[in-house]
Amino acid sequence: MPAPIRLRELIRTIRTARTQAEEREMIQKECAAIRSSFREEDNTYRCRNVAKLLYMHMLGYPAHFGQLECLKLIASQKFTDKRIGYLGAMLLLDERQDVHLLMTNCIKNDLNHSTQYVQGLALCTLGCMGSSEMCRDLAGEVEKLLKTSNSYLRKKAALCAVHVIRKVPELMEMFLPATKNLLNEKNHGVLHTSVVLLTEMCERSPDMLAHFRKLVPQLVRILKNLIMSGYSPEHDVSGISDPFLQVRILRLLRILGRNDDDSSEAMNDILAQVATNTETSKNVGNAILYETVLTIMDIKSESGLRVLAINILGRFLLNNDKNIRYVALTSLLKTVQTDHNAVQRHRSTIVDCLKDLDVSIKRYAPSKRWHIDTIMRVLTTAGSYVRDDAVPNLIQLITNSVEMHAYTVQRLYKAILGDYSQQPLVQVASWCIGEYGDLLVSGQCEEEEPIQATEDEVLDILESVLISNMSASVTRGYALTAIMKLSTRFTCTVNRIKKVVSIYGSSIDVELQQRAVEYNALFKKYDHMRPALLERMPVMEKVTTNGPTEIVQTNGETEPAVLETKPPPSGLQPASQANDLLDLLGGSDITPVIPTAPTSKPASAGGELLDLLGDLNLTGSPVSAPVPQIAQPPFLLDGLSSQPLFNDIAAGIPSITAYNKNGLKIDFTFERSNTNPSVTVITIQASNSTELDMTDFVFQAAVPKTFQLQLLSPSSSVIPAFNSGTITQVIKVLNPQKQQLRMRIKLTYNHKGSAMQDLAEVNNFPPQSWQ
Repeated sequence: MPAPIRLRELIRTIRTARTQAEEREMIQKECAAIRSSFREEDNTYRCRNVAKLLYMHMLGYPAHFGQLECLKLIASQKFTDKRIGYLGAMLLLDERQDVHLLMTNCIKNDLNHSTQYVQGLALCTLGCMGSSEMCRDLAGEVEKLLKTSNSYLRKKAALCAVHVIRKVPELMEMFLPATKNLLNEKNHGVLHTSVVLLTEMCERSPDMLAHFRKLVPQLVRILKNLIMSGYSPEHDVSGISDPFLQVRILRLLRILGRNDDDSSEAMNDILAQVATNTETSKNVGNAILYETVLTIMDIKSESGLRVLAINILGRFLLNNDKNIRYVALTSLLKTVQTDHNAVQRHRSTIVDCLKDLDVSIKRYAPSKRWHIDTIMRVLTTAGSYVRDDAVPNLIQLITNSVEMHAYTVQRLYKAILGDYSQQPLVQVASWCIGEYGDLLVSGQCEEEEPIQATEDEVLDILESVLISNMSASVTRGYALTAIMKLSTRFTCTVNRIKKVVSIYGSSIDVELQQRAVEYNALFKKYDHMRPALLERMPVMEKVTTNGPTEIVQTNGETEPAVLETKPPPSGLQPASQANDLLDLLGGSDITPVIPTAPTSKPASAGGELLDLLGDLNLTGSPVSAPVPQIAQPPFLLDGLSSQPLFNDIAAGIPSITAYNKNGLKIDFTFERSNTNPSVTVITIQASNSTELDMTDFVFQAAVPKTFQLQLLSPSSSVIPAFNSGTITQVIKVLNPQKQQLRMRIKLTYNHKGSAMQDLAEVNNFPPQSWQ
């Protein structure tokens, strides 16, 4: 075979690619040549081929087929081969793959090699990806190298020991004798790594922390030599001697001095010297000062030293760098409770920060509770004179503060009792009562004394908002939506809620009437979908578009996972997620769950914010998901108006049993979208005939690439035993080519203490569902 091209030539060739497809073709061609070379056991060019494979791995292409070749290079006697082999092992292997255990003997031999550079390669690899088993087997060799006189090896052995301790904490005492002598080293690299090792040991063991407190004078002496030494070109950074080592020592001193009077006393003087002698014209000096401040505030330091630390933070507030000002505000926030008077001196500077254009600097709250209380106080005082975005912003803050839900709904419930004059406050209160009314009734609040409110009393408040002369149309919309949500959170007042909703089906307010009609439809024809559509709001996020910041909900995790039931807000999933789906479910003709672009209807078009049951152009959100915008209430089923929800021809589509195994039965019922004949709406109903509940139930699906599939939220994750209840979930399938539908499903759940998982194919769809 001809000699393979060199790495440099491959890089040059790949950079000439004009498109991603052209680059992919080049990579595939070169990978094929590398595979052929590996199969022929070509030892001459193995090192070159693995190096090229690592470059492809860095570009994001699969390179796992080179793992065994890395092991062969490691076993080679040539240093150049070992270097590439160990680098490949660190990039392509980890402790989750059994093949890495084959390296243990090679690493052990190389740790005892006569060449320090080979020993260094073995130490780096073990410290990077060594598993618990490897660390146990090789800890003795690492401990020997910690005692060597070679500085090059000692610094690498110290970092490797950190990894060993993280993997096997019980081996910590093995390194104790060698660690004591590391601080006597003159080499800054050894000093730096020894401080890192000491820090790791102190953080993991109270006994080690107490043992190493006697090293405080030695650490103080090292730090003093650093700040008092003259210019050293080897360690100088912007006029400061080895700032990295200084920062590490300060962090270790902070750990050693915490809750210990003697250690704190021993380091007070050196901290004062660092605080007064460090140059602040460069970021290097600011970093050291920041670590100094954190250390002063965390140990039992003198009051004068704490004032000096707060004054440093005050100088940070005057810095032109926004990052430094943000750091200063964050640090002052931690100290305001303990050193209130010292912080008070910088009050004017802190207030000036509110004028900063940077939003992250202007937002200055000590806690989410304080933030919520303050905004509520503003809404109570300012009434209708607050900014238009105050209501949605507070709702987003409340939604994202999961631990504050019970506290917030109680505060808001008390705030509007008998007073509906402050409309923004009433809107937020109505929204929160609708979302968290069950927490209000159960009295689960631990922040303050819980109130004793019944379901009827809560509904009385919301009905009073509906009939109050002070309530604007938008506020009534909030109240009606809240009442509707409570139909899935309350158990004893569902009939009362039905009556209230039906009354407003004839309201003279068109918006209110429309919502009431849609909610009535949920109670009747689509009652099986109501729990899923009215489920609690997920965590929301803000996204910046071409213009002002707007609030959107992600309907689940911020970073959408593969095959998640709740798709991201808009756009198609990246190709890598589609490939992951193919790997998960097998086959090459499957397309993953694809969310479609959000509807382009304006918010002012008859209040049509979200068409949840119309066509496939939606974000896959539950009905309870829309976030109130400036001029519209968070109505649930916008866009349905007077049109029927689904085409009547769907009534003739027979249901099917898609899965029936191990007591789990899944039935599919079908409906055809009225606005888009190419869309079939499938409602799954999962039942459990066994004697125990099935928990953590997740239904996942994939269809051929000619289809598009979208899953909405399930009604629950628990399937009750003895067929006493069902889980429902809605699937929407876009079939523009009218082809026969095929679906591959994956089911996961816990049953009888075991995790269950099964794959199945559904090919018995009735023709009416896709024709």
